[in-house]
Amino acid sequence: DNTDVKSLARNAPFEYSVVKPSAGTALHGGSFVTGVSSVTDIFAILIFAIVVIVVWVVASYNRLVASREKVREGWSSMDIQLKRRSNVVENLVNTVKGYVKHEKDALEAVTEMRTRTISAADAGAAERETSEGELSTALIRLFAVAESYPELKADGTFIELQRTLATLEAEIQTARRHYNGCVRRLNTKIASVPGNIVARRFGFEPAAYYEVEHAADRTRPEVSF
Repeated sequence: DNTDVKSLARNAPFEYSVVKPSAGTALHGGSFVTGVSSVTDIFAILIFAIVVIVVWVVASYNRLVASREKVREGWSSMDIQLKRRSNVVENLVNTVKGYVKHEKDALEAVTEMRTRTISAADAGAAERETSEGELSTALIRLFAVAESYPELKADGTFIELQRTLATLEAEIQTARRHYNGCVRRLNTKIASVPGNIVARRFGFEPAAYYEVEHAADRTRPEVSF
């Protein structure tokens, strides 16, 4: 009866069973761990890529800055030589005046061209190049005029100024080659891939060459007689 069944249930020993995780449960846990590891790896790769890009951008920027400073230094050196030549030309004109009083046009041309070079001292390479070329042309004409004045050619001050001018012309050519070399290296970096990306982003512009465009400037003034 019901009383006997309940009595047997109370007196029955307890049985315990251990529930083991199924194969599906274990596989699900492994997939989760693998997923976390994959995300971590991807994140690490992204961080590494960003660091590499930042380092490359900084290095490229610094190289461009260094090249631009080289160009400025090269221009500064050439500017010093050009200003020295301008001072020598002024002394040369003052010396020649005492001998070639009737050669007003030649003297005025040199004086005018020298004034233009002074006005263009703070201008760019193209404008400076034009004014300096015109001064060279005027000097060639002045020296041609001096050929007709033996006393001028024998003047000690005139001879010394010729030597100084000849030395300055050689130094200007050396400075010009150095400057143009710096310009070429800068412009190459600005135009090359992928450096051009950094150049555009930070506003680097190609520099202008200082070329000998004037026909008379291709043959320097002959200043030794």
